[in-house]
Amino acid sequence: MRKFIFNILLFLLPVLTFAQEFNCNVQVSAPQIQGTDRSVYDNLRTALYEFINNRTWTNYSFKPEERIECSIIIVVSERISQDEFKGTINIQLRRPIFHTSYNTVMLNFVDNDFQFKYTEFQTLDFVENSFTSNLTAVVAFYCYTFLGIDFDSYSLYGGSPYFEKAQNIVNLAQNAPEKGWKSFESQKNRYWIIENLLNSAYNSVRQASYRYHRLGLDAMYDNLETGRTAIAESIDLLKKAYREKPGLYSIQLFMGAKSDEIINIFSKAAQQDKVKVINNLIEVDPANASKYQGMLNKN
Repeated sequence: MRKFIFNILLFLLPVLTFAQEFNCNVQVSAPQIQGTDRSVYDNLRTALYEFINNRTWTNYSFKPEERIECSIIIVVSERISQDEFKGTINIQLRRPIFHTSYNTVMLNFVDNDFQFKYTEFQTLDFVENSFTSNLTAVVAFYCYTFLGIDFDSYSLYGGSPYFEKAQNIVNLAQNAPEKGWKSFESQKNRYWIIENLLNSAYNSVRQASYRYHRLGLDAMYDNLETGRTAIAESIDLLKKAYREKPGLYSIQLFMGAKSDEIINIFSKAAQQDKVKVINNLIEVDPANASKYQGMLNKN
């Protein structure tokens, strides 16, 4: 019987080997920190790389070429004590577009509320229903957010289970001393990222992501105008959410990743289509109004 079970496990081993979801590039640097004890940052990078890329985050099996492309760049600005650090964590998530070698950026921003403890050579672990480490909690939060955004781009609301896991981390972190988890600390932190994504009042932002990626970018190889129309419709959906709540953080994150790409997509569109899109973009992303107005001069 034991031999039979062993043979079954050997048969399943290739599947288990390919179960990991992420191909995440991890970097850790401390350019402002004086001293010769630099190995701690290299060891932290290795530990985080293994924590993210070797852990199984879902019930799905991913082939190596299907792994989600992302990057996490930590810049340590202060070493508070031997095992406590403060800095920033730069997050980027990318997605391949069907029938092309192009990867579109879906999330790109810097989280400035990042303080954590790490003892060199410690094994990083994460328990879903317990808050034990701000380091692994923050990283797990972003991994689940990555999964939610990625799954949302392939099926409407497909990322909900992973957003809920990210929200659970936020809930568990409400008594944590570190910043970034509580609603009153900022209007632009982890609390509000996941609140916006799961708040049904702003579902049109998630609808926009699905339409933009699955019906827009993925369709452009076969029919450029069909894809471009779907992307224009996704911007209409963002406008709907913006009018519900101007300055919505999830819209800012979306446009922070997409503004330059949208400009490239519509620079050669018909003038009447371009004008409509520009007006909508200026409404939902007024900070980049001058960039969008410049599209009128591009052919």
